[in-house]
Amino acid sequence: MVRRFINFAIATESSLVKWKVKNGLSILRVSLGIVFIWFGAIKFFHGLSAAEVIAGKTIYKLTFGLVKPIVALPILACWECTIGLGLIFKRWLSFTLLLLYFQMAGTMLPLFFFPHDTWTANIFVPTLLGQYIIKNLVLLSAGVVIGATVQGACLMEKDELIKTPESLIC
Repeated sequence: MVRRFINFAIATESSLVKWKVKNGLSILRVSLGIVFIWFGAIKFFHGLSAAEVIAGKTIYKLTFGLVKPIVALPILACWECTIGLGLIFKRWLSFTLLLLYFQMAGTMLPLFFFPHDTWTANIFVPTLLGQYIIKNLVLLSAGVVIGATVQGACLMEKDELIKTPESLIC
């Protein structure tokens, strides 16, 4: 009975791993695209985005006062929605990921430009806004993983290593 259960668990895990290898990157790409569209779309509407004020201040400072928040936010919203659409539809993925990397670099700048808004008195304790910014490291990491597939890399099971490259499906 126990042996049967263990064999069932191993077979189930093996099946799940195969499913994850086959679908994981697509799920990651589409879900990341949805997040970018969602967060980008709410920037079109004043007062809905938690990042609205800090994003406007950051772009204003980054452009030495040339681009005011009222102009910057719709541009940023379009930028983020473009990233999202590119990820979901897998179009111009190299360019889409370049936009993502630049956008993610921009999102980290408030940690340095506005430390009084993003950190408490202790550098190891971010404010809620700082936490909101720091979580973008996960989005950036997802972009890096997706970027690894642009030139044809893929996930594979351990057992796939012994097969010929022609048998791999990415």
